[in-house]
Amino acid sequence: MKRNALAVLFATCTVLFLTIVSAGRAAAQGPAGSGASTAAQGSSSSSHSSHSLNPIKWVKKDKDSKNSPDSNGTRSDVEKKLTPKLHAQGVLPANSNATDTCASFTLLNDCLAALHASHNLALDFNCLRASVTGVHSTADVSGCKTADSEKPQSLNKAIHLLNPSADAKGATKNAVQQAKDDLAGV
Repeated sequence: MKRNALAVLFATCTVLFLTIVSAGRAAAQGPAGSGASTAAQGSSSSSHSSHSLNPIKWVKKDKDSKNSPDSNGTRSDVEKKLTPKLHAQGVLPANSNATDTCASFTLLNDCLAALHASHNLALDFNCLRASVTGVHSTADVSGCKTADSEKPQSLNKAIHLLNPSADAKGATKNAVQQAKDDLAGV
């Protein structure tokens, strides 16, 4: 008797679960039929809800993402403003600019952190840039310990490989904070 009751309870739970899952899938597919395009346009205003099924929307974005230093329209402007500041700090050599120096970096923040780390630890920036980005530019990196690989490495690992006696974790943290301070001042 108990076995039959457990079997019935299990079967009921399974059917209930499958019904809920299939209803959710049907709702996720959206409307169908002659009014589908109208209904889809009407529901597009809710596309910014936190329950979006689009995985791209799961990634958090800054509220001011259009004003981010890495957005296409403003990165070059920020780099132009940063160049004199970086020259004054001694982080950027006098005969170069931030635009050319940071060209191989995807994020400006990463470039600034690498510049500060190379300056703070007296590392060759070309070696550090080649290690962090995996891009071998026209600069001579033949004397670099880690520039042999074209696989990008973290700043922490690149610092450790270029200078094993340095506190790579602390230097990375310090350089990242300096980069944030630079960007905040622009």
